[in-house]
Amino acid sequence: MEPESAPFLLIFREESASAVYKAMSPEQRQQLLQQWNDWCNILTAQGKLQQGRPLAPGGWIVSSAAGHVVDGPFVETKEAIGGFFLLTVAGLDEAVEIAKQCPSLRFGLTIEVRGVAGTCPSLHAQEQVEPLLVNA
Repeated sequence: MEPESAPFLLIFREESASAVYKAMSPEQRQQLLQQWNDWCNILTAQGKLQQGRPLAPGGWIVSSAAGHVVDGPFVETKEAIGGFFLLTVAGLDEAVEIAKQCPSLRFGLTIEVRGVAGTCPSLHAQEQVEPLLVNA
């Protein structure tokens, strides 16, 4: 019997990686892109990679505290999210092992591995769960 699968999100955070990428020759960038494509193709063929996308540069910050919308994210931030993968895997251990295979880890990329909740946990905050009573 196969283990049940669960969704996990890999969030790619570029801290120092962007500077490293800019210093690469066009050939080195092409090789790295090919490594990423190979990695994606393997995960897709295994049925583990459901979706993955880089994020476009720039964007906006919406803040109710500030009361307005401003351009962002800002270059001076410590880290920028460069993209994501949505995986369907057996569990956290497998998601972490997949993250460790990322070709850009050696260039300073960090990856946040997060489980995806079935529903918003705050929707259930008001619900009271009856304790399970077990007779000995």
